[in-house]
Amino acid sequence: MQNKPARTGRLDWIKWGIWAVWIGVIAALAFAAGGYRAIDPLYPNDSWISIVEPAGFIVYYAVVGTIVLLSLAFGRRAFCHYGCWMAPFLIIGRQVRNRLRLPALHLQAKPAACAGCNICTRTCPMSLDVMQMAKSNAMEHPECILCGACVDACPKSAIAYRFGSIKA
Repeated sequence: MQNKPARTGRLDWIKWGIWAVWIGVIAALAFAAGGYRAIDPLYPNDSWISIVEPAGFIVYYAVVGTIVLLSLAFGRRAFCHYGCWMAPFLIIGRQVRNRLRLPALHLQAKPAACAGCNICTRTCPMSLDVMQMAKSNAMEHPECILCGACVDACPKSAIAYRFGSIKA
């Protein structure tokens, strides 16, 4: 895999298109079937890891291949930036939490403590400019997965986890 960071920007909107199609297909299938009568989250996986039909292997390897190819072509965590259909759910959830000012785990910066060493940015697996976020005391970013790599890497402890509401 490449270790170069994936570029963020306009390409990040691709995942929203994938998400819209995904939600649309689920809604269309539900409508065509007359609605949901029951939900079985383990169907057809009785033993958690099983693929009942050979076509399942094709789908599985297509997904894994897409993840690997995007990483090789566009850099670290490219699939997370451009192809993940779950990321919009996380982004929407975070925006709702912030608008309602609900308490949650988040990152908090002490801009005065930031030494400007850029270690936090280099260690961020999501290729975010963490140092700039810390210096501007704006640690909320829709692509942040709260992994804590920047918290652990900061030699001056300028970034830390906090639980509570985010100040406006």
